Amino acid sequence: MSYKIYIPIDSTALSLGADDVYKAIQDEASQRKINLQIVRNGSRGLFWLEPMIEVETSQGRIAYGPVTIDDVPSLFDAEFYLGKVHSLSHGLTEEITWLKNQERLTFARAGITDPINIEEYEKLDGFQGLKNAINLKPNEIVKIVTESGLRGRGGAAFPTGIKWQTVLDTPGEKKYIVCNADEGDSGTYSDRMIMENDPFVLIEGMIIAGIAVGADQGYIYLRSEYPDALKVLNQAINIAKEKGYLGKKVLGTDFNFELEVTRAAGAYICGEETSLLESLEGKRGMVRYKPPLPAIEGLYGKPTVVNNVISLATIPIILDKGAKYYADYGMGRSKGTLPIQLAGNLKKTGLIEKAFGITLRELLYDYGEGSATGKPIKAVQVGGPLGAFIPESQFDMPLDYETFAKVNAVVGHGGIVAFDDSVDMAKMARYSFEFCAIESCGKCTPCRIGSTRGMEVIDKIKSGVEVEKNEKLLRDLAETMVHGSLCAMGGMTPFPVISALNFFPKDFGLEKTDAKA
Repeated sequence: MSYKIYIPIDSTALSLGADDVYKAIQDEASQRKINLQIVRNGSRGLFWLEPMIEVETSQGRIAYGPVTIDDVPSLFDAEFYLGKVHSLSHGLTEEITWLKNQERLTFARAGITDPINIEEYEKLDGFQGLKNAINLKPNEIVKIVTESGLRGRGGAAFPTGIKWQTVLDTPGEKKYIVCNADEGDSGTYSDRMIMENDPFVLIEGMIIAGIAVGADQGYIYLRSEYPDALKVLNQAINIAKEKGYLGKKVLGTDFNFELEVTRAAGAYICGEETSLLESLEGKRGMVRYKPPLPAIEGLYGKPTVVNNVISLATIPIILDKGAKYYADYGMGRSKGTLPIQLAGNLKKTGLIEKAFGITLRELLYDYGEGSATGKPIKAVQVGGPLGAFIPESQFDMPLDYETFAKVNAVVGHGGIVAFDDSVDMAKMARYSFEFCAIESCGKCTPCRIGSTRGMEVIDKIKSGVEVEKNEKLLRDLAETMVHGSLCAMGGMTPFPVISALNFFPKDFGLEKTDAKA
């Protein structure tokens, strides 16, 4: 008799020893003459339980984790392959509170199957959105995407439907679909997880985008630090071609769509869409002036859709279930769900997909279970290294684009990094300037020079040199960068600096009581 178990191949699980556990289980099963069918699935995002092994039973999958090679003999002694109780068992995977309380739309399939098993993808409604789209007119597809309320999940939150409509309406003998997979924000990994754990959903989304705007060529601009994603994506693309989803005559129609992966340049600034296009064209990654917008003059001067991984990976479920189905999740103008990534000083970290409207406090304490050190959480940074620091007094505001904008914060890519009360927020503010100085493309003066001057001013404040004068200078400098920078690199760097200054003045040596609102 054969027993089916799942061992993740996601790079986070691999970094925590998943391959070693896989080999140990194989060896132990061989010695005990137990026939195991091992599926290397993706991760479900419960990184605090990785490597998490699942066993298929008649009641559903049973989860065990985190498993080390030292645990393997005792797992076999307990007959874990039958789903029996062990100290590492967590019961039915789907009933684990962390997973059960999510709304998984974009990540509906992630972690369930072998990432490059296209037959399993099809069984789980894969390519259903594409099959619907292939029978629609381009403007009908764009209308559905617009009505869904989907906004760019890469940080800018620009309405996806409007971007697609612009490309559709712009004449051009050649158009492109470019996926921004240069995921460089601190505390973010949702793009990587989609590419490694459910690559076909991204491929499907890009094909649908091509049909919608009349593009026959797509590029995935992949972060250079993601070798596992590169391997999986290329395998998935080849398999999709063999199955008739890519290449000439997609699904037997007259529509053609080619797709390839390009390694990124290893520069944070190339996450900015125009810098990305410059890099993709083989040039140095420097920001372009806008207008013209990439939707009108993008890659090689042609109309181009530039969306990030999560935006494109969400398209299939919208075309499968309909605009209303997706729009019914969320709040206000923040429709649908957001893959939220918990990182930093927390007991439990990992990926959570929730409808907009959940609060930071719920995320930090219901999911993250508080700081790993047991100390109070002093602040969180949401939206990457350019996101504002949010104090505990604002933890009850809902995760929503407009709500965050009112307090000069950003949702961004959905990454949340937590800090306990031992953190020095002045050092964190200084690091924001330092990061900008290192990663700036250097094209505009406010970003290139302002970031360096910012570090110097903070150093003077911390040293007690003309504190009031330098605090005013710091705020003036921040305003100049916000309004004078060419792109968000310089324009948003002041967000974490000023938020740290406003909410944690004592960390700068300023004789004020830390703000509470």
